[in-house]
Amino acid sequence: MFGRVFSRRFIASRVALLTFGAVVAITGSRMHADTGSCGGQTFTLPFSDVMGNVFFCQISEIYFQGITSGTTPTTYSPSSNVTRDQMAAFIGRTLDTGLRRGSERAALDQFWTTTPHYDLELGTTILTGLPELARSDGKDIWVVEGFGNVYRVQASDGKLLDTWTGADHAFGVLCAMGRIFITADQGGAGSLYMIDPTAPAGAVTTLTTVLGPLSTDIAFDGTRIWTANNTSLSIVTPGATIPWSVTNVGGFGRLTGFVYDGSNMWVADQGSGTLKKLDMNGSVLQTVIVGTFPNFPAFDGKNIWVPTTSGNTLVVVRASTGEILATLTGNGLNNPRVAAFDGERIMVTNFSGDSVSLWRASDLTPIGTFSTGAGTVPFGVCSDRKNFWITLQTTTRLARF
Repeated sequence: MFGRVFSRRFIASRVALLTFGAVVAITGSRMHADTGSCGGQTFTLPFSDVMGNVFFCQISEIYFQGITSGTTPTTYSPSSNVTRDQMAAFIGRTLDTGLRRGSERAALDQFWTTTPHYDLELGTTILTGLPELARSDGKDIWVVEGFGNVYRVQASDGKLLDTWTGADHAFGVLCAMGRIFITADQGGAGSLYMIDPTAPAGAVTTLTTVLGPLSTDIAFDGTRIWTANNTSLSIVTPGATIPWSVTNVGGFGRLTGFVYDGSNMWVADQGSGTLKKLDMNGSVLQTVIVGTFPNFPAFDGKNIWVPTTSGNTLVVVRASTGEILATLTGNGLNNPRVAAFDGERIMVTNFSGDSVSLWRASDLTPIGTFSTGAGTVPFGVCSDRKNFWITLQTTTRLARF
């Protein structure tokens, strides 16, 4: 009996001692947390080696933003060297944090990436005809459709504001110089139309009818308008009188999408499965093999993202060198057609998949695939930096994502 009582008392004393030790340890770790003043506000960090450091406020900032968590739970090691792989992690986290927190989605508390209820007409604008490509002017979304209409949709709520007519076989759209320009995907010579968005809606103005045949995408270099045609490209110079001057440059396969990187035009050539870098006269400076049937690329300020139909790939090309950084597969790619960039993410429409695919532009990681509804056939996509806008061809809708 005495032995049992002694054993219980011994065990109890040991438990108490261990508990006291744990409390001391926890309290000790808290007591060693360093504090400092930044902008008149006192901050406490879990580290024990940054008290009084001249860079305390900067260390606090990157700790609170999740860029670093220290070398251990209680040490930052401010004087230790940073390896190249650690530096890569710091810079990557910094870029991701800056993009997420600096976006309009963050300011509006709209971080979601879920599929809207297009089946209930939530998040869609009803159009007519065959909607093709779409562009944002920073305030409104402009959508063209193949039977001649051009739509102006209010980005804040998706309200259809105006409809212009007369843009026969309209396909591509460009917002530049305070005007809206539209290409015509005609079998013969292509046409270029113009809209003055400050004027009442009515018929479009025809600027020229001598573009190359089957004009699709359209781009701007700060002075002139470029269109991608069947086996040629057209360079249009604005003038005081109509028609505007056009230079047609041949020698290409079936051209689809254009991007301008601030110095050069890049165009996707389906005839050769390439992305071509052009000089200001339309001559080819560099050819990058990206795969069969490249479509409508997007430029994120550094890299060009090229969807290729046959391979169901998304090829990422560095604009400064033409180097292929990655050939992305999976993530729902299914006959991918058009890519767009919203300042943070890349979206690609899947023409055969009734879906869109998303990637983070900073590190090329997939975010996921999202349905646009059975039988919707998504095609064009653009961004107003807050939402992506997708043309759904069979349901004649413009969908907000």
